[in-house]
Amino acid sequence: MENLIQIIFFPFLTSLIVTAVTTPFILRILKKFNIVDDPNKHKHPAIIHKIPVPRGGGIPLFIGAFVASIFFLPFDKVLIATFIASFISLTVGVLDDKFDISPYLRFFVNIFCAIFVVAMGVSIPFITNPFGGILFLNNFHLPFLNNISMPFFSELIAIVWIVWVMNMLNWSKGVDGQMPGIVAISAITIGILSLRFSHLDVSSQTAATLSFIIAGASLGFLIFNFSPAKIFPGYGATSIYLLLAIASILSGAKLATAILVMGVPMTDGLFTILRRILSGKSPFWHDKKHLHHLLLGLGLSQRRVALFYWIISAILGTISLVLSSKGKLFAIIMLVILVGGSLLFLHYLINKTNNETNL
Repeated sequence: MENLIQIIFFPFLTSLIVTAVTTPFILRILKKFNIVDDPNKHKHPAIIHKIPVPRGGGIPLFIGAFVASIFFLPFDKVLIATFIASFISLTVGVLDDKFDISPYLRFFVNIFCAIFVVAMGVSIPFITNPFGGILFLNNFHLPFLNNISMPFFSELIAIVWIVWVMNMLNWSKGVDGQMPGIVAISAITIGILSLRFSHLDVSSQTAATLSFIIAGASLGFLIFNFSPAKIFPGYGATSIYLLLAIASILSGAKLATAILVMGVPMTDGLFTILRRILSGKSPFWHDKKHLHHLLLGLGLSQRRVALFYWIISAILGTISLVLSSKGKLFAIIMLVILVGGSLLFLHYLINKTNNETNL
């Protein structure tokens, strides 16, 4: 019990308190340096707020997670690299919050941060085969190409995973409170899963502690981000998304659990990329057609949309803890079908309504 308090309670509480105490001071600094999202000046199609709101919430999120980690995590090579990459992501993100830099440059920085962390030792050496056994990604061969060996396949998958989580969660901050709730629930789920093996594996214990630190920071920030938001996460919040991606890898590469608990924003992200590409537009092109925008279009308030995401994430997180690997695979497939079908239906419904209104 004492060990669990050290792994869970104190790290969680420390990051929550530090983030909650730091945010009001950061708010003053952001206002002083005019790092503010003004809807009258910032011409972004996805903007839904009516008054200027400071953005730069990645700063207190990072501070809360970093301070708690200093006290409760063993800073080995991997963790040092992780927080260096997180700080780089934060710095570029805050610059974007101020100057709206190119999305292509931001994406390049995401890739660089992922490569840097992976070069320092983060990889996904194996995943559980849902049909039995283990798939060793660090000894991967292409059977249809003369059994060519791909020794760096585990590192490649890790890079793709980190970059994907960073961008997917960035798209999930469309309404007040949406993102920190999703991140907190995802982190708690990963943390609980990691606890199952924490007595056997040091990496799992580190993953558990880091996960609860992320959850605490997210909930500390949520106090100020829930509708009506006093502060926005901004692009600097990719620093906390990177930490969550690393925690999911350190937990023993339980990616199916992470995919399932973040299933709704992930499916929305996949459909967004496909929709933009099929429309002949860049995947980085902004619009108001994410699932949260469609739900707002149906008349739901920002609070209800955020609660919808939290509830679904909590249900999926709970389910992921009791399902077998095969069960998680089928659950993910069903989720993609249901969410994808809902997105298509909502697009059709809203387009039909708009066409009837214009007649």
